[in-house]
Amino acid sequence: MIMRRLLFTIFLICSLFFTGTASAEEVYDWNFKPSQNNEPADTERTYKVLLDKYGGLFIGNTSKKELYLTFDNGYENGYTEKILDVLQEKEVPAAFFVTGHYLKSAPKLVKRMVHDGHIVGNHSWHHPSLPEISDERLEEELAKVKNEFKQLTGEEDMFYLRPPQGKFSEHSLAKTQDLGYVNVFWSFAYMDWDTDKQMGEKAAYEAIMGRIHPGAVMLLHSVSKDNAEVLGKVIEECRKQGYTFKSLDELIFENWMSVGEEMV
Repeated sequence: MIMRRLLFTIFLICSLFFTGTASAEEVYDWNFKPSQNNEPADTERTYKVLLDKYGGLFIGNTSKKELYLTFDNGYENGYTEKILDVLQEKEVPAAFFVTGHYLKSAPKLVKRMVHDGHIVGNHSWHHPSLPEISDERLEEELAKVKNEFKQLTGEEDMFYLRPPQGKFSEHSLAKTQDLGYVNVFWSFAYMDWDTDKQMGEKAAYEAIMGRIHPGAVMLLHSVSKDNAEVLGKVIEECRKQGYTFKSLDELIFENWMSVGEEMV
């Protein structure tokens, strides 16, 4: 944890060299543009400029066959334990973005995430649109999650933020960076969040493998039965195709090294 804290301090200091004054109040809805034939996804140019400016990320190095598994945990639906079992068996790191409700309702699973070496990130207490609330409320939303996480696990550090609803603005990116967070968006997702419209194991597997690409920051939802069922098979097939699974910490380190090279 000391190394992670040091890494983030250096990364945030470096990113400040590229940060201007936040003034735009426009609220954006995150989206990405899938490519064909498992080529890297893209997003809006405006979004990329803002992420570069405020130290956020949505994709890794697209020249490398590396994948970053992230899960949004708004509530528990009975499948996270199986997901954790698969990750442990396959020795794959992941990041879990939790809400206040999740911390309160599934404390044992959160403790296991930490015990198994995974990253636990902030997804806010009540899941509001961060750019559409006051700075005071924003700080409270994030601080309550961080404090509850510390009380539950004893861990003080929480560096990653997944903006609720995928909504953001230049101001929200600047404000959360000032609070010490890296905003983590995604370059991969599929319709897995609706528990009443699960597509089945075969279709889910094909949907996931059809969008895998080098550098993918993968957004999955732990409420999905399909994800729990196909995760092991997906990991095995990705490895057969030459992919490796990395943690967000490793991605941040690589980004920090790139920023350092630009400053030299």
